[in-house]
Amino acid sequence: MTKLEKVIYTAKTHTTGGRDGGSSRTDDGRLDVKLSTPGRSGNGTNPEQLFAAGWSACFLSAVKILAGKKRIVLPADVAIDAEVDLGTANGIHGLAARLNVSLPGVDRQVAEELVEAAHHLCPYSNATRGGGTCLKGMSKTAGVS
Repeated sequence: MTKLEKVIYTAKTHTTGGRDGGSSRTDDGRLDVKLSTPGRSGNGTNPEQLFAAGWSACFLSAVKILAGKKRIVLPADVAIDAEVDLGTANGIHGLAARLNVSLPGVDRQVAEELVEAAHHLCPYSNATRGGGTCLKGMSKTAGVS
């Protein structure tokens, strides 16, 4: 795992209730969502959808940064369709994800090079390759009733 040398931004959320009827809210109030279990009826989104949205947005930004550095003009309709699967392997829950990048009008080889480079620039991609740091802890009030 890679330890960050410089923190650029810290996202903070408070989540209660989990994926089955819970909610998550950011400390700045810009995100306030109800949660629901995937595949069941409910009024909220689920963590897999949030992960897909976050990763695809970050990846698309990486593509745009790299294209700008290489002076490659991207079409206005550049897009990413993300798919995140929740499943099990050997009795352990896990995720599998695909990012389907659409760069209409861009030469195929150039597009493939951009996508490969973006995969190395995007923090979400780096984290899913084991390059992230995950620290777990308990709040000072944990276990206090």
